[in-house]
Amino acid sequence: MKITILNGSPRRGGNTEIMANEFARGSQEAGNEVQIINLAGKKIAGCLGCHYCFSHNGECVQKDDMAEILEVLDETDLVVFASPIYWFDITGQLKCTIDRMYARGKIGFNFNKTALLLDSGASGVYNAALAQYKAMCSYLNWQSVGEVCIPAMIEKGSMKTAPKLQEVYNLGKSINPENN
Repeated sequence: MKITILNGSPRRGGNTEIMANEFARGSQEAGNEVQIINLAGKKIAGCLGCHYCFSHNGECVQKDDMAEILEVLDETDLVVFASPIYWFDITGQLKCTIDRMYARGKIGFNFNKTALLLDSGASGVYNAALAQYKAMCSYLNWQSVGEVCIPAMIEKGSMKTAPKLQEVYNLGKSINPENN
């Protein structure tokens, strides 16, 4: 199974990247092919809502880094959305990427399975991100294979000693490459 992890953290080597790497490690050990796309530094503009993509077979009118991400997603069986929580929701980097996935709205997605990895400095801040994720899954008939939320990630690198990091690894390890 081909798995793509969209890391929405702007912080290189931070807690979300540690989570993404641990999920990838478990998934690779289970026999899956995993690619992590770090959205930090990518040039991805917001969706224009122009519907150009609807009359051009899913091609977006904007020419930026999203084109290569869409190509990867076209070959992906499972997408993992990974983000720290900033101001009670996912980062702008991940939100712009999700909005630009609209380009595949008419032609459809190759994948139908997803997962969500979130971390934050505080607990009780996940409601908006979880609601958006669950609404996307419901509307697009995506099957969520799991969601992991890890609070109390105050310092860069706190994730390395977080007990729930094992849950992230286990979720990745549970993905059966034969069930795409």
